[in-house]
Amino acid sequence: MTIQSLFLVTLVVDDYDRAKAFYCDALGFDCLQDERQPEGKRWVVVRPRGGDGAAFLLAQAANAAQRAAIGNQTGGRVGFFLKTDDFARDHAAMLAAGVRFLEAPRHEVYGTVAVFADPYGNSFDLIQHADA
Repeated sequence: MTIQSLFLVTLVVDDYDRAKAFYCDALGFDCLQDERQPEGKRWVVVRPRGGDGAAFLLAQAANAAQRAAIGNQTGGRVGFFLKTDDFARDHAAMLAAGVRFLEAPRHEVYGTVAVFADPYGNSFDLIQHADA
């Protein structure tokens, strides 16, 4: 059997530096790579600090169809889920960094969760799972 894992997800953005600033400064992600490519492109990969899950490839839109997808890559649904081991700590830090939450934290049977948006309108769950 082959062991596989999802390690990289493309996130279409309007500007490499703006996206990198949000993910690395406001959310505290690590920048794993930022390499110049031909034709003004860059290979920019960010991942939650200390995480071993998938990373984002920040891809600057290159045409009208790609620009139309910015912020709506999942059709308006929450498309990304950021797991934390301390919801209160990370929620407070994100608020202090200017992250826009779309709702107050709520407690569900599966854990504590709140939806936030990146500067483009992509929705994320910040979630701390309940103890099993």
